[in-house]
Amino acid sequence: MKKSRLTSFVYIFIILYFVSCGSSSSIFDVSIEDFISCIQSYSNNDTTISQLILTPTNTSFESVWVARVNNLKFIQPTTPRPSIIATPTDETQVQTILLCTRKLGYELRIRSGGHDFEGLSFSAVVPFVMLDLVNMRHIDVNVTSMTAWVQSGTLLGEFYYAISQKTNTLYFPAGICPTVGIGGYLSGGGYGNLVRKYGLGADHALDIRFIDVNGNILDRKTMGEDLFWALRGGGGSSFGIILAWKVGLVPVPEIVTVFRKNVTLEQNGTDIFHKYQYVAPRMDHDLMMRVQIFSELIGNTTTKTIRMLFEGLYLGSTDKLLSLLDELFPELNITRVFCEEMTMVQSSLVLGSPAFTSSTPTAMLANRTGIGKPWNSKYKSDYVRTPIPKRGLRKIWKKMFENDMTEIIITYTFGGKMNQYADTALPYPHRAGVLYQMLKSVGFMNQTSDTTPVSLRRIEWLRNFDKVLEPYVSKNPREAYLNYNDLDLGVGSDTYAEASVWGERYWKRANFKRLIQIKARVDPDNFFRHPQSIPVFSKSVSDM
Repeated sequence: MKKSRLTSFVYIFIILYFVSCGSSSSIFDVSIEDFISCIQSYSNNDTTISQLILTPTNTSFESVWVARVNNLKFIQPTTPRPSIIATPTDETQVQTILLCTRKLGYELRIRSGGHDFEGLSFSAVVPFVMLDLVNMRHIDVNVTSMTAWVQSGTLLGEFYYAISQKTNTLYFPAGICPTVGIGGYLSGGGYGNLVRKYGLGADHALDIRFIDVNGNILDRKTMGEDLFWALRGGGGSSFGIILAWKVGLVPVPEIVTVFRKNVTLEQNGTDIFHKYQYVAPRMDHDLMMRVQIFSELIGNTTTKTIRMLFEGLYLGSTDKLLSLLDELFPELNITRVFCEEMTMVQSSLVLGSPAFTSSTPTAMLANRTGIGKPWNSKYKSDYVRTPIPKRGLRKIWKKMFENDMTEIIITYTFGGKMNQYADTALPYPHRAGVLYQMLKSVGFMNQTSDTTPVSLRRIEWLRNFDKVLEPYVSKNPREAYLNYNDLDLGVGSDTYAEASVWGERYWKRANFKRLIQIKARVDPDNFFRHPQSIPVFSKSVSDM
């Protein structure tokens, strides 16, 4: 990917001028017209960039904002919209947008894919500019060097498809859902179907193109290893704007095997899941397994049961997979009828959406309008380090029966390569000793919003379900995944004690303190902020 640079001494002067101004202007002293005027005055191509600035008076404003709001609960009249949406196409335009945002006193939110559980990238209670990277999704795959440059607005599905057009024996160990934006995904660490074989997506980041608060474009060498560490799991939007990632690709076989099997409580589901906790995290690193768990009615009766959908990806043939499972997990009773061989890119389709099969054209991964549907849910996450006993599982099933069948629990097996990393290798700390990650959610289907009485009851059930799980999940801290952000954990950041309530759950203490120290150096005035961004304190965190 070609490096951009400031094109003139005049532009450098503008940066210095804006830095000296900081954000001293009050938002109440400026208008949207002032912002557009600023863009036009300081852009190298004011005609082009002004066309990429949308205000509420533009007919396309609402459709652009809605397009990547993947959680329908936010598409409500009461959800705060941006004052301005900026959709740049190149790095110098991003610089100009950043500098005008600072000068005129707006806050900034940065959106890549829009898979944001709490809407932090596209909503705020203060006047703000939304920097939408939808037009910055260039991909350059180099098979010879086994690397790729990927701009932050790229969706994972687009990246997978681009790789598959060059080779079927290399891939990138990223996430399950094809519509996730790679910018936010990697800056939160990022796990996926290859996590047991190759670790996190962020483990394979080789370089980053980044704009700091002063408008400087940096790479790994010029930003230094501390900031490079922070951006791979500490949340990029706390530190600046990530423009693009250079990543290493990993080898995969030409043919992989996907399997699926449903099990209910009446089919010995409790015993099977209990055994899963012991064997799945310790199996061959080539095998990934997840379990989707939900309540449902038995046939046409009013009696509920629990259904568990076991899904797996094996980096090899069906014969080898069956031999492995027959030896270590015969209780699941996987036979050839539950398995299908396919290419790695086909597995991303099949495991990424229930609407796709192995016969779905792989180009669908790159189809932004045809892939996936927005969800309408509230989510929470946990990590399990000790197998839940059968009596605990029965308590969980009982609690699930109290809901109205709108919940889903997904357990995602770790172990393997993840056990080889220290908690501090990257900001993402949920590594050695984690058996599986647990994602819990309730949906608001058939509801007009997440604030109806029915929706509020479902949210309350989810919070109570969290309390039921407390004895069985990680402790001190009870860990949570940054990319599954949850404002229920807390939003205060005036003191370390206040911020640690949520910060140590995402990063643990050592990593959180290091992130705060890095933040103080690269963004001391806390321009890049949102309700759970890395805080800046008046005194050193080492003194706290």
